[in-house]
Amino acid sequence: MDWTLEVVVVPVTDVDRAKAFYADQLGFTVDHDTRPSDELRIVQLTPPGSGCSIVVGKGIGDMTPGSLKGLQLVVADIRAAHAQLVERGVEISEVQVYGESGLRPSRDDDVLNNVGFAYFSDPDGNGWALQQIDARGETRSAASSH
Repeated sequence: MDWTLEVVVVPVTDVDRAKAFYADQLGFTVDHDTRPSDELRIVQLTPPGSGCSIVVGKGIGDMTPGSLKGLQLVVADIRAAHAQLVERGVEISEVQVYGESGLRPSRDDDVLNNVGFAYFSDPDGNGWALQQIDARGETRSAASSH
């Protein structure tokens, strides 16, 4: 039986500002913006190519805005993704590499698969990592078939 992670709630203070950031600056697709009442609003957004969406809204949880850390987006080419985010006005760290001595700035000759990262936050301070994975191993595909 598959157990798929489909939605992560991201706590924000201003739903419209968050929606604009995720849609316009990160390029997420707005799946829906639903307002069942004045006290409840649900905006679901999905990163390009992702099977998991995020939800921002009003009246949908009790987490403190900006308290979510460690969200991770995976891309095949982190340098291209980084350039795209910078072009869209996202404040993002330089591409960094995890090596034997920890995290360091990347160099042009670095192999970034699995170890290349860049970091950014949404307007509320929810923390995101961008990671390069340009090839998936057999372990993942074998695990998903069971």
